[in-house]
Amino acid sequence: MPRTLAVIAARGGSKGLPRKNVRELAGLPLVEHSLRLAALCPEIDRTVVSTDSDEIAETARAAGGDVPFRRPAVLARDETPMLPVLQHALAEVERDGESYDLLLLLDPTSPGRLPEDVTRAHDLLAVEAEADGVVSVSEPPFNPIWHAVVDRGGYMEPLFSEGRRYGRRQDLPRVFRINAALYLFRTAFLRAERETWLNGRHLLLEIPELRAFHIDSERDLRACERALADGDVTLPWLPA
Repeated sequence: MPRTLAVIAARGGSKGLPRKNVRELAGLPLVEHSLRLAALCPEIDRTVVSTDSDEIAETARAAGGDVPFRRPAVLARDETPMLPVLQHALAEVERDGESYDLLLLLDPTSPGRLPEDVTRAHDLLAVEAEADGVVSVSEPPFNPIWHAVVDRGGYMEPLFSEGRRYGRRQDLPRVFRINAALYLFRTAFLRAERETWLNGRHLLLEIPELRAFHIDSERDLRACERALADGDVTLPWLPA
C-alpha cells in the first residue's frame, strides 16, 4: 500500500478573515476540523501541520496535532504559491528517513470534506498510473460557458466564444470549479515539478457544491455555520 502524508497548510496573516485558521466553526477551530477528518482516514499514515504562526501551532497541538517544523516566513506570504509549501513539508518530514508515496493537502478553510472523499481520491489514483494527482471539484450553480461575459469596448462579449454554439442550457458540457477541499499528489511529481502543480495530469474528484465550503470571510463562516446548524451538511467528527 502507498504511504500517504497529509499536510494541513495553515499560515497566519490572513487579510480577508483575520486568524481564520483558528476561528471556530461548530465549536472547533478550523484547523482542528482538518485534524479530526485526518484521524478518520485509514489511508493516511501521518498528518502534520505546516504553519508559521505560534497561535496556530499551539491550537493544533492542543487538539493533538503534529507540528514538527516551522514554515519559513518566505513560504508564508500572501503571494506564496502552494507547490513550494508542500515541497518544504515533504522534505522536512522525510529528512528523518521517512518516505511517502502520496501527499494529501488539507486546507483548514475547506472543512466540508468527508473521509469517503479521501478514500475515493486514493481509489482514483490507484487505478490511473499516468495521473499525477487528484483534485476536488464541484459543479457551480451556473455554467460559465454561457453566463460568463466581459466588457470589450463598452459592449458585452461572452468570455467563452464556444458558448454561441449551444442553443439550449441542457446541451452545455458540465463545467467544474476547483473547490480546495482536497488535493492528492504523487510525491514523485511534487519533487520533480518546478513551476506549478497545475502542470500535472490530475483527475477530478467531484464533491457536492453544498459541501464545497471555502471560508475566506465572515459571510463564508456564517454560511457554513448555518448549513451545519440546519442539518444540510453533517460532519462525522461533530456530535449528532
